Amino acid sequence: MALPLKYNFRNVIVRWRATLATILGIAMVVAVYVLVQALAVGLEKSASNTGDPRNVMIVRKGATAESSSQVSLAQLQTVRYWPQIAHDAQGVPFVSADVITLISQPRIDGRGEANVSVRGLTPIGLQLRPQVKLVTGRWFTPGKREVAISQKIARRFTSFHVGESFRTAGNTLTVVGEFDGSNSAFDSEIWMDADEARSLFDRQNYSSLLVRVTSPQAAQEIISRIEADKRLPLRAEAEVKYYGDQTATATPIRILGNFLATAMSIGAIFAAMNTMYASVGARTREIGTLRVLGFRRRSVLAGFIIEGALLAAIGGVLGCLLALPLHGYSTGTMSFNSFSETVFEFRITPWLAAKGIIFSVVVGIIGSLLPALRASRLPVIAALKSV
Repeated sequence: MALPLKYNFRNVIVRWRATLATILGIAMVVAVYVLVQALAVGLEKSASNTGDPRNVMIVRKGATAESSSQVSLAQLQTVRYWPQIAHDAQGVPFVSADVITLISQPRIDGRGEANVSVRGLTPIGLQLRPQVKLVTGRWFTPGKREVAISQKIARRFTSFHVGESFRTAGNTLTVVGEFDGSNSAFDSEIWMDADEARSLFDRQNYSSLLVRVTSPQAAQEIISRIEADKRLPLRAEAEVKYYGDQTATATPIRILGNFLATAMSIGAIFAAMNTMYASVGARTREIGTLRVLGFRRRSVLAGFIIEGALLAAIGGVLGCLLALPLHGYSTGTMSFNSFSETVFEFRITPWLAAKGIIFSVVVGIIGSLLPALRASRLPVIAALKSV
């Protein structure tokens, strides 16, 4: 005969003082776990939001990021007139030769300096990135030392708002616009004219080529053609896939989250175990009465495990609620690919919240297992005689 679930619910309510500490302890563990994992999810979401399925990214073979890639002028001229590349209404091929470089700028909070990615791109490069929208001011004019900056980056560094200027590479750049990258990797960049960036930062070559193809079949043809042509030490892949693979920064954060969760869960398990042992001690006669009424040992064992899991589940839900206000909060970290500031948002997804609650229930079951075994093995006569 199984114990009714209302018995466990009533015990949780009646002994609320003893169980409150356990619930709060598990809630804190789950909140930390969910928030750290939300950082990794935010980074991955930022990468997956970047790119257009009609575009193909071309970089140097072996380069792990655009910042470490080089594409020569001769290679640009070879690629730009391939028949697989689409053209605009004026017949200009949709090819943007970009330059990526890093500059060091002071943070707005005074905590030293950090690297920021500067992307030099051609005017047609703006058309190849439709998810980027100008919010304030205007786009840069080539040859005038002007830049447009992501809104999120502008909030993190000094002199990055419209009308302000900052110095880099011995030159003064004026901010003339702010854009919204729609939670993509472009939210971490400064944009300016490509040829001006090459001159300003003394770059002979470009970093990458972004091309728009006429069809999905044309994209595959370009990828295969570059792979087969030994004269072109380049690598091509769909832009969406390229940025989707740029998630190495999320890996150490996810590992850190798992490590912290494991370390803190040990304390939570002992807290749950202590609470359940105290519950067993306080209910010795009650357990004996249950046995006399015909409840078997396995029923008592299951009842205490369910009770521990119930406490942990409440703590898990509370932990998710504590973490929820930070959903969508913008922050930044250093990218292990580009070694520059990467801006992203905390992303608490339904699946991540579910993982947090499952994690808490597992902690509760492990923490209540030994006390439940002790309760199920209490001799009936000795339990009824206890005071």
